[in-house]
Amino acid sequence: MTFANPYLFWILIVPFIIFALLISTNKEKLSRVFDENVLKRLSASDETIPLMIRNMTMFVAIFLMIVALARPVIEKGDKVVDVKGLTLLVGLDISGSMRSTDLYPNRLEFAKKKMFEFFEMMPSDEISVLAFAHSSFILAPFSADKQTLQMMVEGVDDSYINMGSTNFSELGMLASEVLDKKEPKIVVLFTDGGDEEAIAGFADILEQNGIDLYVVLVGTTKGAPVLTREGKPFILEDGTIAITQRNDALLSLAKKSGGEGIVAGHGKEDIQKLAEDIKNKYHDEQQGEVRIKERVELFYYPLGAGLLLLLIALSSIPRRRR
Repeated sequence: MTFANPYLFWILIVPFIIFALLISTNKEKLSRVFDENVLKRLSASDETIPLMIRNMTMFVAIFLMIVALARPVIEKGDKVVDVKGLTLLVGLDISGSMRSTDLYPNRLEFAKKKMFEFFEMMPSDEISVLAFAHSSFILAPFSADKQTLQMMVEGVDDSYINMGSTNFSELGMLASEVLDKKEPKIVVLFTDGGDEEAIAGFADILEQNGIDLYVVLVGTTKGAPVLTREGKPFILEDGTIAITQRNDALLSLAKKSGGEGIVAGHGKEDIQKLAEDIKNKYHDEQQGEVRIKERVELFYYPLGAGLLLLLIALSSIPRRRR
């Protein structure tokens, strides 16, 4: 048997021994420090049980609780646990069109909400997050901690939005670099799409690097005005208001690359289906092993015994009368 927290035992045992000695051998000086009623309660000097026995019972009870805090365990050695998971690169579109309000409250916030749902559906997988528009950059490195990833994505607000057009070629180069030593190579984009001319170079990069593309499209085909940072409609050079519609060209590219694409709705069923498709396709990939210590916890035995003895020491047990 060993202790999981041995330092707690040594930290608490010294003041416990001093306390026990003061109670047992230095009663007169102790009465100057403690209130008379408190000292009487600590000493448990009820006439129904001899003082020495009650004090010893209390000391044993406190000692057992200290042992319980130190967590006695029986070590059974290391246990190898198989871990199955995927490594995915997730991208969030921060181009100017993501300010459009055809989805509440806007496309960017709606895309973030769908991304959080995706994190929830992939609990044991390692995910890295990047943001992309005219340029692309990493928001979070690979991690299985979904709460941390969500906090990083939550920080992406309106100030991140770039009014320049999306550079899909740069996005592809960054994705191929990040996924260079990963197998399989999976990219999941949350975006309002891109036209065929813009994604032409992107398709070549995906094919050359063996990257499977999955797309979650946000926005409507009806479209909405592009908004500036001040929330006003963006005016083109000819004086007309810029309108942006969802572009579905990425759906075809995703299927061509070996992936899949969906148009995001308001329920969770779409993201759940996408996550299931990814898991079903790559279920035998990225297997690993983790060694964990297998232990049998024993703390509840001294804790239970200590509480029972403390209850006895602090109780008033009447004598039998003839």
